[in-house]
Amino acid sequence: MDALNIVMVISVILFARLGIRLLYQYNKTKKEDKNKDKPNDKIL
Repeated sequence: MDALNIVMVISVILFARLGIRLLYQYNKTKKEDKNKDKPNDKIL
């Protein structure tokens, strides 16, 4: 069981890092989309 626990801890850490990275990129693209919409509103 010790080996299984070690594998579970490593997998949880890797999935947490992946989730944080995905949320960071999602927020970054969300901000970029808002910035792209602002100039178009001024033109219209």
